[in-house]
Amino acid sequence: MNRANLVTHARTSIERGSKSFARASKLFARQTRERAWLLYYWCRACDDLADGQDHGHGMSTIANPEKTIAAMRMMTTRAHGGEQTGNPPFDAFGVVAQECAIPKKLADDMIDGFALDARGWRPETEDDLFQYCYHVAGAVGCMMAIVMGVSARDQEVLDRACDLGLAFQLANIARDVAEDAQAGRCYLPKSWLAEARIDPDHIMDPANRAALITLVNRLCDLAGDYEDSARVGASSLPFRSRWAVLAAAGIYGDIARAIKQSDGASLEQRIFTSKGKKLGWILKAFAQALINSARRDRQGLWTRARATRPA
Repeated sequence: MNRANLVTHARTSIERGSKSFARASKLFARQTRERAWLLYYWCRACDDLADGQDHGHGMSTIANPEKTIAAMRMMTTRAHGGEQTGNPPFDAFGVVAQECAIPKKLADDMIDGFALDARGWRPETEDDLFQYCYHVAGAVGCMMAIVMGVSARDQEVLDRACDLGLAFQLANIARDVAEDAQAGRCYLPKSWLAEARIDPDHIMDPANRAALITLVNRLCDLAGDYEDSARVGASSLPFRSRWAVLAAAGIYGDIARAIKQSDGASLEQRIFTSKGKKLGWILKAFAQALINSARRDRQGLWTRARATRPA
């Protein structure tokens, strides 16, 4: 496919896979918007391959997950090097990687997160949780920042971009506790579960409900901390990119806030935010982008400098 066709397919993918991201992406300038779609297309495809899903829905067991991850790495390497793979999402990544000089390490870091899932990994500690969130989402935040024009050498802004990815993933984990448990997965650190006296293999036992709600709320609070930090990084972006990032932060941040306000309802049903609230964040983010006064240091927050390559 040529670039225009890849952009068309990428737009369809983001509109199917994430209405929140699709809405926020429309605030970018055209070139940035197209590049964001191309990057999303590849990320979504990798996630679906790893989980046996279709645009994030219908998780199924992968017969040979190690082989799937190996193929994912191979096609990503070829695409990053400028080769045509014949696989549209990977070719889309090749286009945006070439146009924006995305470091291959960031792509490798993301795939490392899927490799953790492939071998049934579970976090032992809170640090492990953040390591995982970095690999599957923080690295994506860094790549998105580069798509928006941030230099790969600007570590401070990339740290803030990583924070937004962490915030999104923490909200995802909080929202999907029950769904993950049904699939035999758990991203709540074992150290947290031990403190709460919850059996890691039976977290959905009704007797654990009150303690589990406390842990879900803890995830939501952490998501809020990293969302706040990411807003500072947005101040370094061009106006339209700043507007889009602040809108995405608010729209997705509302998921974590709604989960906490649900008082455990998220354990029975998937939490969504309304179109009205999404539109409200687009308007609110416009004002925030104009003021551009966010200030906060990162003291006490986990940093991607602590990320290591999974063994």
